[in-house]
Amino acid sequence: MNSDSAKPKILVIDDSRTSVQIMKLVLESEYELAIAGSGEEGLSLLVSFEPDLVLLDIIMPDMDGYEVCRRIKAYSATRNIPVIFMTALDGSVDEEKGLLLGAIDYITKPFRESIFRVRIRNHIDLKKYRDEIARLSVQDGLTGISNRRRFDEYLEHEWLRAARNKGPISLVLSDIDFFKNFNDNYGHTSGDDCLCAVARALSSSTKRPADLVARYGGEEFACVLPETEGEGAVGIANRMRELVAGLGISHAHSDVAPHVTVSLGVATLTPDRGARASDLINLADECLYKAKRDGRNQIHNAGFF
Repeated sequence: MNSDSAKPKILVIDDSRTSVQIMKLVLESEYELAIAGSGEEGLSLLVSFEPDLVLLDIIMPDMDGYEVCRRIKAYSATRNIPVIFMTALDGSVDEEKGLLLGAIDYITKPFRESIFRVRIRNHIDLKKYRDEIARLSVQDGLTGISNRRRFDEYLEHEWLRAARNKGPISLVLSDIDFFKNFNDNYGHTSGDDCLCAVARALSSSTKRPADLVARYGGEEFACVLPETEGEGAVGIANRMRELVAGLGISHAHSDVAPHVTVSLGVATLTPDRGARASDLINLADECLYKAKRDGRNQIHNAGFF
């Protein structure tokens, strides 16, 4: 869901100009609308527009609404977008089919504008509540940044976007050097404080809203950098390494420096047919392993192999 200052987004997929005009008159004062006249066009707008709700006609010439809904629910990046069928079909079999496909409501045309407006508002409010619950579920309880679940979801989402746009996506994996020694000698409370400080430093190294820093696991962190070439990703990784070192957190039991440092692996790919997001993770992990093997407190990217 968008911020409170922005209008919620609704994607209307309907080939009837009359229906679209009526929905625009009823909704455009409260919501940001995107209009698609076919199923294919609607699916192409899903990732770029990122709607909070989809209003979907059933009878369309190229692809019917049932198939569009099935495709929306088939992908992790879009399956949580609520879908409402808007149709002249009023049979119970049609309604049941739509709901079984994952739609949250089924509104028959023609509709009463006042009731339609209230139902849409109720669904938007419910989406806002679910989004807040979801936000809490993907936040790391210790550091306050995104957790591994959020990382997995976001990387898949941005991987699909990169594949669609035929553009690059980069990933930085980082690991606190000799963190077990830190915990063993300074205690777990100090270890938790260290993790929080490092998380803040890593998060401050990115400037774009699209860049995501997450706790990957234990003392490992990950940063997803959409639409970022390798050179730019290495630049961000360098800033990460410098900011963590600049914290000046004493680490007398490190073999590389008297303060806390990180090792980083950087990978960049442009998704092609058959490639998966896990390929990017594996490549970044190989780079991180090389950085640690070659002495830690350094950066390696795929170009160094």
